[in-house]
Amino acid sequence: MACKHCHDHGHSHSHSHHGHDQDADEKCCGSRPEVDEDEDDEDPSVLKRRIALSAVLLVVAIAAQRLIEVPLWAQLVIFLPSYLVVGRETLAEAVENIAEGHPFDEDFLMALATVGALLIGFVPGGKPMFAEAVFVMLFFQVGELFEGIAEDRSRKSIGELMDIRPDSANLERDGKVVSMHPDDVHPGDVIVVRPGERIPLDGRVIEGRSSLNTVELTGESAPRDVSVGSDAISGCINLSGVLRIRVSKEFGDSTASKILDLVENASGSKSKSEAFITRFARVYTPIVVFLAIAVALLPPLATGDFGANFATWLLRALTFLVVSCPCALVLSVPLTFFGGIGGASRHGILIKGSNYMEALANASTVVFDKTGTLTQGVFKVAVVHSSGLTDDELLHLAAHVEANSTHPIATALREAHAIDDCGCSVSDVQEIAGEGVVARVGGRSIAVGNARLMKRMGTTPQACHEAGGTIIHVAIDGAYAGHVHIEDIVKPDSPQAIEDLHATGVRKTVMLTGDREDVARQVASELKIDEHHANLLPQDKVASVEALLGARSKGEALAFVGDGINDAPVLARADIGIAMGAMGSDAAIEAADVVLMDDKPSKIAVAIRIARRTLAIARQNIVFAIGVKVAILALAALGLAPMWLAVFGDVGVMVICVLNATRALR
Repeated sequence: MACKHCHDHGHSHSHSHHGHDQDADEKCCGSRPEVDEDEDDEDPSVLKRRIALSAVLLVVAIAAQRLIEVPLWAQLVIFLPSYLVVGRETLAEAVENIAEGHPFDEDFLMALATVGALLIGFVPGGKPMFAEAVFVMLFFQVGELFEGIAEDRSRKSIGELMDIRPDSANLERDGKVVSMHPDDVHPGDVIVVRPGERIPLDGRVIEGRSSLNTVELTGESAPRDVSVGSDAISGCINLSGVLRIRVSKEFGDSTASKILDLVENASGSKSKSEAFITRFARVYTPIVVFLAIAVALLPPLATGDFGANFATWLLRALTFLVVSCPCALVLSVPLTFFGGIGGASRHGILIKGSNYMEALANASTVVFDKTGTLTQGVFKVAVVHSSGLTDDELLHLAAHVEANSTHPIATALREAHAIDDCGCSVSDVQEIAGEGVVARVGGRSIAVGNARLMKRMGTTPQACHEAGGTIIHVAIDGAYAGHVHIEDIVKPDSPQAIEDLHATGVRKTVMLTGDREDVARQVASELKIDEHHANLLPQDKVASVEALLGARSKGEALAFVGDGINDAPVLARADIGIAMGAMGSDAAIEAADVVLMDDKPSKIAVAIRIARRTLAIARQNIVFAIGVKVAILALAALGLAPMWLAVFGDVGVMVICVLNATRALR
């Protein structure tokens, strides 16, 4: 059995929900026995009724004690019903844990303190404390109730976020639509998604138009329009039209499943704060128990009149025990990081563990890949310079020549000027490797390619003064007709991303790219990036990151942001690897520690702010809980802490810390 704080409110049963491991069950007690995960939590309504009944019985017992003169043993009998109604579960847990050899937990401390208070009146010189004993146990259970409400609210909030993986898919089979579990659907199958339904598996739209609600994946409230050829991401809600989607990934590899796996396993990697709390609790709790025994026995023995002073020091020891349990720390700190991970997920930022959140908070250098990270990774026509004909006519001819090419440059030309039914005939298409394409369009010879192709055609290409990008020249019947400037467009929020990073205190931003120096310089200048390196192979990127890691100060972290397969080694080498989740490769996402689901680099600054706020909340709880407990423990040893103050030092501090931890969700 786990201790009550780790058991009654779902901590020991949450493995299937958010990756809780055995270490979490060890925190309150040092070393824990095996936990029965099938055992149900106590219904909060039952606990409320027990608290209410115990409170009524306590009032009746106090009234009877004042109205009726009865022996001491009879007073104990009067108060026992109230005590047992609210405390029997705690007593049972304590006895069971003692039998299993794991006594040092919250239940043991509360049972020892309250049973001692019930019996202290029978010790020579002792004052009856029946009502105080019941009150301590009653307040303890009230604290348990409030703690459970706060934790349930946190889990419910994250649970709503996690409800993105549908349990069924509408599969087309033999001309019929059959509902089945997504595990039974495979790549190549066609599924139907109706309005209001979630997309169960990743795929590509082959029929239909609609808008998708992606807020639970990306944090963006604006719907995303999709049509034939668009990628459909699992977990999105189809808002309008019926979609037929050809599945591209197995259910377990789909985006929704990956998100769930990342968040569920996030608690497997503990932060330094959590590791400290675990070690602290294992050593702290047994030390406090033995200190309480010393407080009860040593001062009376030292005075030489053990019988006269024992009751006084026993009460101080019992008060010492009540305040001693470290559950305020061992519950609130992991809950803070779990809440921070859940809060980041709402923004479309998936952080794979609380240790990565600490690294994010300490990030002082952020290194970027260029293509697909800071830029869109898709070539687009930026500028057209024509000679002797209009820009539209030049694009019209170039697009027809490149009509059947799969090269990204050809795709950019066709997107800039769609090939329509203009009656132009295209013939004699000849592709010259490394130079371009020559074809006859409407009876004219059109050459589309680089400067070498122009020279082959006997014409001189004109220089283009546009910075960066790729220049495509066009010649008509051997005469130069103009050129098209094609470039990889910077993402709309990339400038804001760099500005926000500097505003958060990041000291250096660096861009590493395999692209040409002139292209890298132009992008770095446009985005105001501090440093850039071009013409890099994957191993060169690793070497550059190694050099930057060596130059950082102690306690600082380096983050690398990338999206391609070639970025995987660098993502793994950096202190914190950040991958683009929408367009990024599976290898990059797997190697990364943080995944941005909407590919927006501006989310990096958001992630850093969330990490720093989460870390601040965890530190607040550590300082507050340890500070209050040490103060009350000292007062208890001096006899200056009444029992109610000891109860506040345990239950009250725990509730305050847990409620503070839930702020990380927002």
